[in-house]
Amino acid sequence: MAECTPRMARREFLRAVAATATMLASRSAQPGFGQEQSPPRKPTQFQIACMTLPYSAFPLARALQGIKAAGYRYVAWGTSHNENGKSVPVMPADAPPQRARELAQRCRDLGLEPVMMFSGIYPDNPKAYEVLARRVEQAAAAGIPQVLTFSSTSGGNRPAFIETLKKLGPICRDHNVLIVVKQHGGLTASGELCLGIIREVGQDWIKINYDAGNVMDYLNIDPIPDLRKCAEEVRSFCIKDHRNFPKDEDCGPGFGEIDHYKLLYEVAWTGRVMPLCCENISAPLLPRPKTPEGVDDLARRAREFLETVIAGLHSLPTPAPKKP
Repeated sequence: MAECTPRMARREFLRAVAATATMLASRSAQPGFGQEQSPPRKPTQFQIACMTLPYSAFPLARALQGIKAAGYRYVAWGTSHNENGKSVPVMPADAPPQRARELAQRCRDLGLEPVMMFSGIYPDNPKAYEVLARRVEQAAAAGIPQVLTFSSTSGGNRPAFIETLKKLGPICRDHNVLIVVKQHGGLTASGELCLGIIREVGQDWIKINYDAGNVMDYLNIDPIPDLRKCAEEVRSFCIKDHRNFPKDEDCGPGFGEIDHYKLLYEVAWTGRVMPLCCENISAPLLPRPKTPEGVDDLARRAREFLETVIAGLHSLPTPAPKKP
């Protein structure tokens, strides 16, 4: 048996070092080696909902029936409906939570899950805290995850707006309900302005709803670069398109000049549940339908368009995680 000399041991050690160096060099050349790997991005679970708002000229019961017949699984409560010639609120601000629970059950009995309701008040209104707190209680009783608010188109009191939302944060947390702020001119004219408000509020339960049609309407800009600035804080959409030609008007998704593939691509892989609430489903240049059946047709078309866009986006390869 050969004797192991110090010279031989040194030679074996150098070979081992060289082999290890070669292996490490090979692995380090692999993409991502030595870097913390981000988890793969998951598709956003879009909930295509129709607001009852497009049916405001007709009774609420007919609106719910029409939305279900148009193929929706989700509904967002609008503001008011024509009931026997009178404009009646869907949910009065002073209604007890039990009334919201009962209306939500009516929706579910039809196969519609309610996902959003309007607040009906600007957060800088002197009565806003009281009304919004009650809306959160109503939403919680109904199992509705989001309450929508925004500013006046003419401006507003930004410090009061922010202070109200700060005070509402703990109430939202306790009731597991988000308040979402959308673009509506004034203090909330753009996603970027809404982002500034949300950051100053600093509450996890106050987020952004994005309304691309309003951004294009009020500011006359392409909303997609604006959405990119605030996309991380967006938790829902009010779906509305807009045209500047041949007539300046809002319209249903796919009828306007906003590219919904580019729009929804910005939030297509968040892994979150995200309501897309159709607020305007009308056809450009044409008069509003005089029958509820005409609204049903427009509602169905809006749903089918959005389903096609989402299916197309989610057929694409999952994009790489965004860098922090």
